[in-house]
Parts: sequence; C-alpha cells; structure tokens
Amino acid sequence: MRIIKEGFLYQLTFMPRIFPVNCYFIEEEEGLTLIDAALPNSAKPIIHAAEQIGKPINRIVLTHAHSDHIGALVELKEKLDVPVYLSVRDSRLLAGDTSLDPSEPQTPIRGGVPKNIKIKPDVLLTEGEEIGSLVAFETPGHTPGSMAFLDKRTNSLITGDAFQTRGETAVSGVIVPWFPFPAMATWNRKLALQSAKKILGLKPTILAVGHGELLREPVTHIEKAIRKADAILQKNGA
Repeated sequence: MRIIKEGFLYQLTFMPRIFPVNCYFIEEEEGLTLIDAALPNSAKPIIHAAEQIGKPINRIVLTHAHSDHIGALVELKEKLDVPVYLSVRDSRLLAGDTSLDPSEPQTPIRGGVPKNIKIKPDVLLTEGEEIGSLVAFETPGHTPGSMAFLDKRTNSLITGDAFQTRGETAVSGVIVPWFPFPAMATWNRKLALQSAKKILGLKPTILAVGHGELLREPVTHIEKAIRKADAILQKNGA
C-alpha cells in the first residue's frame, strides 16, 4: 500500500502499479474520517496506517456502494465499531437492491454490486450535510447515489468514481483504453456528465478519485475531460 499526504488528506492506494484502488483519510483534530473501504483484506493496512498517523478512525464515509469501495467494510466495522455514512439512494445498492425509481433513467446498474452485506449505514446522507470538515454533494451517474465530499478548509474534493485519473483524467463513463474499468461500471453517462459539471463548479484545489493519482490544481484537466465527455455523448447518445 502506498500513502501520499496532502494537507489534511491522506491517499491510501492499493496495487498502485497494476490496478490502483484508493481510499482516503481526512484528518480532523479529534481523529480520522475514512472515505471508502477499498478491497477485501484491506482492513489491517488501513488500521495500521491510522496507527502510524497517531489518530483513531472515528467514522467511515462511502462515496458509493460498489464492491471495490466497500471491500473491507464489514471487517472495519467489526474491528472499529464506528458509524458508517452512505447516501440514502446507495443504501439500497449496499443491500443488493438494483431496482430503479420511476423517475430515474432505466439503464441497468453496473459494476460490482454487493451481495449478502449485512451491515446497514448508521447515517443516511443527502446533499449539504456536513461530516466534520466535509460537505456532501450528490453526484449521480456512476451509481444512482454516488456522492463527493468537499473539505471546507482546503477545497479538496474526494469524488469516488465520478472521475478517474488513471490513464487520463476522464469523466465517469468515458472509456480510457489503459484503464476502462470505471467506465464499464458506470450506470448512466448523461447524469455522470451533469455531475462532472457540478464538480467543476466547486473549483476544487485537489481532485481525489477512486482510481488514479491525486490531481492538484485540477480545474483545467476537469474542463478538458468534460469537453471530451460532452462530445462523445453528443455523437453517440446517452
């Protein structure tokens, strides 16, 4: 596991050279907020990293409920006994429910959907709620209930799979030949593009994604990725 620190943000990357999967610590005065739970067997390295920092993990916040973001959730919950935060909408996905609301695009939910996960979120999130120094934003597209989290102190933004930076900076749903997996797991490209534009409006100073490197001063890169996604969507349709 590789660890990169940027201010209050720690990026923990599993398999960085092969199939990078990121989770994050946000450092608060009283402890750490863990964002996402990476892969199975990641619990011990995550807990060890917190011990090295010297602060307890006080909560687990999930960007969305795909299996590569909740892999160690059960073990972490059992060992840490801390609250789990997830969007109202993706709480259904965590329970294995892939049904869609009548108001939602009727494209199938894709990606690794959990099966037989007995844990339920302790806190159900909607847009604007605050978790320590973080503010929650709804960013549907990759999944119906995907969320991003903005650190008010630094304007760093953790986006889950709304973007990827592995191979190139790309909006969720845009295939990057060197790393196509986030695109293949995207539910609805039109909503993903809308969410990308919403993220651009937040003018983040750091873009922290589920797969790929931290992107510092990312606005120009985000704009370029949006232009490409927009062109593909106009050419091919939603």
